[in-house]
Amino acid sequence: MTTTAPHAGITTAPVPAQSTYQTRVADYWNAEENPVNLELGKIDDLYHHHYGVGAADWTVLDEPDPGLRRERITAELHRLEHAQAELLAGHLGPLSPADRVFDAGCGRGGGSVVANLRYGCHADGVTISAKQAEFARAQARKRGIDDKVRYHHRNMLDTGFDSGAYAASWNNESTMYVELDLLFAEHSRLLRRGGRYVVITGCYNDTYGQASREVSLINAHYICDIHPRSAYFRAMARNRLVPVHVEDLTAAAIPYWELRKEADHLVTGIEQTFLTAYQNGSFQYLLIAADRV
Repeated sequence: MTTTAPHAGITTAPVPAQSTYQTRVADYWNAEENPVNLELGKIDDLYHHHYGVGAADWTVLDEPDPGLRRERITAELHRLEHAQAELLAGHLGPLSPADRVFDAGCGRGGGSVVANLRYGCHADGVTISAKQAEFARAQARKRGIDDKVRYHHRNMLDTGFDSGAYAASWNNESTMYVELDLLFAEHSRLLRRGGRYVVITGCYNDTYGQASREVSLINAHYICDIHPRSAYFRAMARNRLVPVHVEDLTAAAIPYWELRKEADHLVTGIEQTFLTAYQNGSFQYLLIAADRV
């Protein structure tokens, strides 16, 4: 396998063989130009491909000037999504500038930057989308952190990185695109003993029963396959990942979706589906932090 040293820079190793489904996912993200991702990231060049948490500032909706109202709503949604990224990063530590972290399904790279800014650590982000990887590299160069934050066009299920090389790793809303046992096996291989894995994800609530209509609509919208909540804990147990912190973020996620529903320039049509799923109890937004034993 190709390996990557801490200061190796951009790698040119090919992405491992992909299934037909993985190719469809790559095609989707290579073509994606959604304003809800791009317009929010333009505010401070932190591009996050996930949702937000926390209380919203509803006064942005009272702004009478249409142009300024759009700007304020966009900024508030970005603040909420950045709060989610900081929440995840806060569960990775303690880390030192010498440590390496792995961002699985990194998208346009915002999470790796957040980790580097917080801890000064080395970060390797992996995405199945060549377009996302190149975009993220350009952002790292622009920030002058490309010596420590690198992005790779690879499959997060088979990275080729050195075993035991990472102090921490995470998935931020990307686990619904893969089989959990394959994913957690790779995280377990990459993490050193005692290393920390963190995931924030939407999952369907087993106590509700089978996946609800709303969950099925979300799957169709994003070409994904949302897992049941219990599947995470079973797959972690099979792959030497022991949960140390579990947090239900469902209530904290609702304000983001309520505000996004009011953002005419950013809506994608899936907003009410998320709200209904959260409110009827069939869908949950979960954070799990686990130690590699």
